Parts: sequence; C-alpha cells; structure tokens
Amino acid sequence: MDLIPRQHTIHLIARHAEATLWLARYMERIESLGRILDVTNTFARDADDTANWLSIPRINGDLEAFHEKHEKATQGSVGAFYLLDAGNPTSVQCFIGSARENARTLRAIISTEMWLQINVFHGTIRSLDAGTITADHFTAVCNMLKQGAQAHTGITEGTLYRDQAWHFYMIGRYLERADQSTRLLDTRFHSLAPRPDDGDADLDAGNWNALLRAAAGYHAYRREHPNGYRPMEVACFLLANTAFPRSVGLNLAQTEWHLTQLRSRYDLRRMSRALERLDQLNGTMSFQNVLALGPHRLSPFLDRVQGEIAELYSDIVGTFSE
Repeated sequence: MDLIPRQHTIHLIARHAEATLWLARYMERIESLGRILDVTNTFARDADDTANWLSIPRINGDLEAFHEKHEKATQGSVGAFYLLDAGNPTSVQCFIGSARENARTLRAIISTEMWLQINVFHGTIRSLDAGTITADHFTAVCNMLKQGAQAHTGITEGTLYRDQAWHFYMIGRYLERADQSTRLLDTRFHSLAPRPDDGDADLDAGNWNALLRAAAGYHAYRREHPNGYRPMEVACFLLANTAFPRSVGLNLAQTEWHLTQLRSRYDLRRMSRALERLDQLNGTMSFQNVLALGPHRLSPFLDRVQGEIAELYSDIVGTFSE
C-alpha cells in the first residue's frame, strides 16, 4: 500500500539531491581507502614494498599526482599522500571535508545523529599528523577510518527518513561501491592472472587473499568457494554475485530499484535515460557473460563499465537541469 500522498510530495531541490549523492560517495570512499591501505600494509613484504604500495595510486588513478610529490611508493609516502595531504583530492582529508560540507548543506534533511557523528569523525581525521601514521600506528588509523565510516552507515540506516533523500543517498552509496569494485578488480586482477607458469603458489594465494580482503569479500568468497582461487571465479564473484554486498551486479540492481522508486513514487519521470543505461549494464552482469569474457577481455570490459557508471551519474544529476 502506498502511504505517500503524491499530491503533497515536495521534491528535493537539485543541490540537495546532488549533495545527498555525494555525502554517501565520500563516506564510502573513506571506508574503501582505509580498507585498501590496511590490506596493503598487512600483505606488503615490508614498508618499502614499492610494487604493492604503488597499486593504491594506480587504483585511484593518481600515479601522476603521486609522483609529482613523492619519488618512491612506500608505506610512509603513500600514507602521507592519502591520510594527511589536504592538497590531494583523493585523500581522506578531502573526503571528510567534502562529506561534512555536503552534510551541512543537508542539515535540515539528515538526522541530528548523522550530523553529530560526521563532525566527530571529521575532527578525528583532521587531527592526524605524521606522528600518528607511523608503522606502529598505521593499522589503528586504518581501523579508525573503517569503523568511523561504518558507524556513519549504521546511523544512517537507523535514522535517515525514508523519503527522496534516502533514495538519492542509497544511489550514491551503490554507485560508489560498484565503481570501487571495478577499479580494484581491474588494477589487481591482471597482476595475478593469467600467469605464464605455476609461479609461487603461496605468493599467489596471498595476493588473491589480499584482493578479496580489499573488497571486504574474503569470507563471503570462501562460503562460495571453500578451497583455492580460480581467476575467473574471483571475477564472477566481484562482478556478478548478487548475494555479495559489494558486487557490481548487486549494486547496479539496487541502484535501479531506487531509481524506479523515485520515478514511480515521486513522479520523477526524467529518469528514463538513467534506467535504460542501467538495464543495459545489468544485462552484462551475469556469470555467463563474465566467464565468456575470459581474463584477456576483462580489462576492456571493466573500463567500459567504469565509463558507463560515470555516465549514469551524469544522467541522474542531469534530470534536475533539463
């Protein structure tokens, strides 16, 4: 039964809709970055393991920007770039600052609990300095980022009113998760598979383990595949498994549901272009399609998906300016 009286529905203004999308995206980015930094720190051979630490700027598309400021990728330089550098737009300093500004714009819409938690989290991140991200404290800082972002997610789930703002918030969350999973898979997959020889089996297992843990998917993957790692099974899990919360397929399907709700319950009729794009994308996120790609065609496919996700965001925002 539809309990929302449409004749009294007041639509979000464009800046509130976009601010809600971005609040969700920035908080997701903080959690994702905290997890990737933590996993890299755990699985790197040492603090100077350049290949592993350089994968983080590569995932974020920051190689050029990183090398403008740092000669070598180490725990110290990558940590400083992503945890302390307010001049880096992909640092947690910028993410939390932007999240707080979007929350300020939404002060009349989000709950008091959300606003208070974001302010405390903002203060904690702002207090980081070179002395707090040393090797002895690095894991604790990463845990703080993950737990702060997860606290925000829980508070939002329990207190944000289920109106248009909630739908836009959830769309922002799901779009960001889908994008992050494609980037992580694209960057890490081809350093692991296909391998020209058997290589070091223990090293391979550790690297696949790290990839899945960076996506918060190791334990879920083990429920589906108790033993070993097969490259295309990992790809299918991260792309097409609709029971895994960070799979691309699940997040695109959830995005489609929220867009459909906005169109049907709130008469936002200009969602057609976004829904058509989503329908096409969802059609590609099947186990059969991913397996048919094989390892050699996976990267071009992921590049296309990332481009489509960016266009999808533009389609959604564009509904307010047409």
